[in-house]
Amino acid sequence: MVKHMILWKIKEGKTDDEKATIKAKVKEGLEGLKGVVPGLLDIQVQIDSLESSTADLMLDSTFESADALKGYASHPAHVEVANKSVRPNMEVRLCLDYEKEK
Repeated sequence: MVKHMILWKIKEGKTDDEKATIKAKVKEGLEGLKGVVPGLLDIQVQIDSLESSTADLMLDSTFESADALKGYASHPAHVEVANKSVRPNMEVRLCLDYEKEK
């Protein structure tokens, strides 16, 4: 299994209401990919963070294999969410992918 973790920081200048809307759309869009993208076993987006956090959102996803993760990256449903909800609104993206024992 492969874990794919992302931390994002929303672009500066957004109001609290705008940030809440962005977070909700990202969560809905990405979590909606379960059962759509082959090899995607689990996907969760954390949008409620403590004040001590330096990131606004976290993606925690699990794939059957590294090949399944590659397929996710180019899957049309994922690309649509990324292009509409994620990329236009984020200024920082950190990614950690790693092999996880079953």
